[in-house]
Amino acid sequence: MQLGFVTAIFGDLSFEQVLQHAADIGYDCVEVMCWPPGGPDRKYGGVTHIDCAEFSQTQANEVLALCEKYGVSISALGYYSIPLSADEEQASVACSHLRKVIDAAALLGLSNVNSFIGANHTLSLEENFAKFEQVWPDIIKHAESREIKIGIENCPMLFKDTWPFGLNMAHSPAIWRRMFEAIPSPNFGLNYDPSHLQMQLMDPIAPIREFGPKIFHAHAKDMRTDLHRLNEVGSLALPMDRSTAKIPGLGDIDWGQWIGALTDAGFDGPVCVEVEDEAFEGSVERRRKSLEISYRVLRPLIV
Repeated sequence: MQLGFVTAIFGDLSFEQVLQHAADIGYDCVEVMCWPPGGPDRKYGGVTHIDCAEFSQTQANEVLALCEKYGVSISALGYYSIPLSADEEQASVACSHLRKVIDAAALLGLSNVNSFIGANHTLSLEENFAKFEQVWPDIIKHAESREIKIGIENCPMLFKDTWPFGLNMAHSPAIWRRMFEAIPSPNFGLNYDPSHLQMQLMDPIAPIREFGPKIFHAHAKDMRTDLHRLNEVGSLALPMDRSTAKIPGLGDIDWGQWIGALTDAGFDGPVCVEVEDEAFEGSVERRRKSLEISYRVLRPLIV
């Protein structure tokens, strides 16, 4: 396995500065955020460390030269918009730009692009699944033509105005099973983040036994279930009203068991720390500290 982090934590720094921090701490790789410049305006979204809109082989060579300079590779390109959005313009931009990210990954000689399936939160699961079957086969065919694997993150994207369905329908094993039956492509799999299962009061480790071969990339983010809040608001409240995102080691996930399950499943790919821990927001130094702590927790398990 390779240990890395998601570059969104350093959205105000250049790609070269991100690589410098990664090298200084000892990380092997980074998942590079590739949103279209200027949007969207949401927390942890909209970060552009590689602009894929008009990406050329010359630009790819420059990116690869920086990676070689710092000894840090790229685990994947990440773009987490909403291809099935109720907002038709957002859905159209998401589908179009995702293809550009796939093309850029191919120019960089990468294997992985990570994304969301998306969802129209005003529709039912069955209606969303019908939209998925219309939209996603062509995206996966495009990825296949570029020899790129698409890893879908299992974040439900639940907010007050999108409860209870969320903006990404790929949030549970039952839905993953249907997705992979509908599109049985070897290039279609998961970017597995255990925190989103923990947030839903599910076992974050058990699904690895079934879906191990479909895990192309993994996020390491911890989640703490706040029992005092759960007892106050109940399980039907918004999940983040009773849970708190934490860096690895400061939440409820057993990282030894999680890494052990991944190795048992034959996974030997990238594990990238995703920092969304509000206790480590603010200065660059504070955000870097979150990556240093995460590194010390995970490095003994990932060699």
